[in-house]
Amino acid sequence: MAQQHLDPTNPTAVPADAVAGYLRAQATEFLRALRTHRETGGGAAAGAEESTDAALALRRSARRISGTLHTFRPLLDTDWSESLRPELAWLSGALGREHAYAARLDRLVTALNRLSGAAPFPAQATLPARTAPGSAGTRAGSTAAGSRSTTAAPATAGPGTRPTATPDRGSLTVGAAKAGALLDRQLTLARTRAHSAALQALGSSRFHAVADSVAVLASEVPLTPAAPAADLRPLAAAAHDRLRDAVTGLPLHTAGHPYNAEALVHGLSPDTAPHPQDAPWHQVRLLLRLHRYALEVLHPGAVPVDVRLLTAGEALNRHRDASEAASAAASAARTPRIAPATAYTLGVLHADQRHEVEASRFAFQQSWQKEAVSTS
Repeated sequence: MAQQHLDPTNPTAVPADAVAGYLRAQATEFLRALRTHRETGGGAAAGAEESTDAALALRRSARRISGTLHTFRPLLDTDWSESLRPELAWLSGALGREHAYAARLDRLVTALNRLSGAAPFPAQATLPARTAPGSAGTRAGSTAAGSRSTTAAPATAGPGTRPTATPDRGSLTVGAAKAGALLDRQLTLARTRAHSAALQALGSSRFHAVADSVAVLASEVPLTPAAPAADLRPLAAAAHDRLRDAVTGLPLHTAGHPYNAEALVHGLSPDTAPHPQDAPWHQVRLLLRLHRYALEVLHPGAVPVDVRLLTAGEALNRHRDASEAASAAASAARTPRIAPATAYTLGVLHADQRHEVEASRFAFQQSWQKEAVSTS
């Protein structure tokens, strides 16, 4: 990626008022979404769709406020920003888990159908990476480069709500059907617990403290005394540099091959921790999101559209989704006393999702290399 995203040809400095205005706008969106969420009953059946949209907007604003506080922290009151950021991260996580579990189950059941021949294999011409129809990968293009396409509105849908397009399991093999039932049971339980936790979080004193802080932010942004004379572009450029440095640390040479046997190198490990190869890629996804938020501050209302940047973000979204789905399959396979056919099916499913991870890395590498060539 090149520094051109920061528009260096424009000699006009971007004043701190821009970040103050952006934070006030996001705080206003946060409060508007909170009011809508409360008016629609916080997930009651009568206003489920409106409440879902409100929770999505609530989480979206929380993430943007938190990311902006991180990127431009030298211009903001340190004690205030450092105390608010972790609270916003807590809220964002609480609002995102329920839908994440639902999307994970949808992805895994779709993959089971595809692997069992119960659903057609997705056409390669329409998907940049081998992604199951209806999975998070195919939905990622509807958002900008760093966020889940339908993330966030867990606290609004009831715990019994099912994905709208759950594939038919009628033609699955016995092992696949039992594996699907096991995944359904485990992930639905996790989703129900996440739903309860989100409702509890939104009713807690901790959340009310966050809402009060955001309400103050909507009218007053605590800048440092030196902020009025500062230029935002160097801080935004630093966010871009952190992204570039993180990408430099990725094994892009390995990711440049469409098939990488290292995807399964830890496949039989008894360690239940996340896959050791994934963390650097998840970090790049986070930094890409922070870079995008910085661009929103510099270009209010008219962020430059970069197709390659969006494609890279979509690939990282698919990478995250496939990685989490593979972990869920591996966790289910560790269930005691399951039938051998079920365990075998879950192993195949785990391998399939790890190859989805590799396909996403390949797509990211292709997009990033095109960006580097076009700006060299």
